[in-house]
Amino acid sequence: MRGTIAVEEAIIDPAGVSDHTFAQFQSLLHPGGDQKSGLSAHEQRLLDIHGQRLKSMDEHGVEYMLLSLTSPGCQGEADPKKAKKMAQVANDYLAGEVEKNPSRFGALAAISMHNAKDAADELRRAVKELGMFGGLVNDFQSKGKEAEEKVYFDTPDYDLFWETVQELEVPIYFHPRYAIPQDLQPGTKYGDRKHLLGAGVQFHLDLSWHLYAMCSSGVFDKYPKVQIVAGHLGENIPFNLWRACHWYNHPFKKGTRPSKQDYKYYFTHNVSITTSGNYNTRGLKFCIDEIGLERCLYAIDTPYETVEEGQDWWKTVDLPEDQKEAVGRTNAIRLFKLPLDE
Repeated sequence: MRGTIAVEEAIIDPAGVSDHTFAQFQSLLHPGGDQKSGLSAHEQRLLDIHGQRLKSMDEHGVEYMLLSLTSPGCQGEADPKKAKKMAQVANDYLAGEVEKNPSRFGALAAISMHNAKDAADELRRAVKELGMFGGLVNDFQSKGKEAEEKVYFDTPDYDLFWETVQELEVPIYFHPRYAIPQDLQPGTKYGDRKHLLGAGVQFHLDLSWHLYAMCSSGVFDKYPKVQIVAGHLGENIPFNLWRACHWYNHPFKKGTRPSKQDYKYYFTHNVSITTSGNYNTRGLKFCIDEIGLERCLYAIDTPYETVEEGQDWWKTVDLPEDQKEAVGRTNAIRLFKLPLDE
């Protein structure tokens, strides 16, 4: 079978059904819904790999999926020991599931980002021992007794991790997550405006900040071979690159900025974007023009979006055939070094 390759596709491991912190976000994902039954249905979609998911792939022309632990994953666990164990358990499980059908599935590693050494060690284990093709982080790492702290990955504290990413030559996918409970209290910006939460608005607003921080921090100057991936058409950053760079390159900014280059430079050298959950043909064409064909990849965002919906859209995309093949398939093979024929 030769079809599309989808690279941001979520699962959950059985151990995570009871322990996973996404349960607290069910009322935000489906406001007004029955939390118990809704979560159960959602769990079943996330747990399914070889059943309906694979059937839908066969029916609609998806050749291969890169699977990853659903958000917030290890980033939602504030206890370092628990987060480290969560990553190990999830990665062992997912590697076992991929082994059942490696011609159709691959995996990105869950990573606890409480400290750079644990993160680097688990990524190395996942790539070298479990055969995974990179890692995925869900925006910031929660930390603190009440999970009130947010830790971002653009600081020197994470140099060892990024050094390891460069050494292993695997990409790190940056994925969004819901706002933490402390940011949902009355009087806070989301607490009084819960309709802004989630994929429509909050996800790209919050994660784009982290991506801008990564690009401007100097991380990619220290480790120029590091590659990261941003879904949902780059969390809208490609559409703001001209203005962001225009101001970042002003003389009064340029002399003191942490990075050597501007945002567009890093988006054309270190960042790739995917179509996950943002099926906007004109937007995709703009991204191809703005950051380059080789930087744009296909993704669906299952099970938050359906295989059918993603593929129905993809069949209408009127790109030249060579461009469509690159976005839909070959760019992913090259970036993630997938064991598939181009």
